[in-house]
Amino acid sequence: MLKHVVTWKIKDPAHAEAHAAEVERALESVRGRIPGLLTIEAGIDIGYDRDADDVVVGAESADRAALDVYEQHPLHQDVKRIVRPLVTGGHVADREC
Repeated sequence: MLKHVVTWKIKDPAHAEAHAAEVERALESVRGRIPGLLTIEAGIDIGYDRDADDVVVGAESADRAALDVYEQHPLHQDVKRIVRPLVTGGHVADREC
């Protein structure tokens, strides 16, 4: 199994809450719809650490091949078109379990 985690900052602080919710909805919209993607969960930071990123997504895939399918899947590409204009940065970590 492979775990994939990504975090971002919201670009526009004036709309941070609404944009974070939109990012969360978009990311979770692929749940159960992409082969090999076992789980996906997005969330909004609670604000405990002022230097933390604003939104996080964690996904589990069966293996690296399944992660490749997820990354290239048309539904994931649709999500990227929604998320990218709203966020900045992007820190990624992938690990095998």
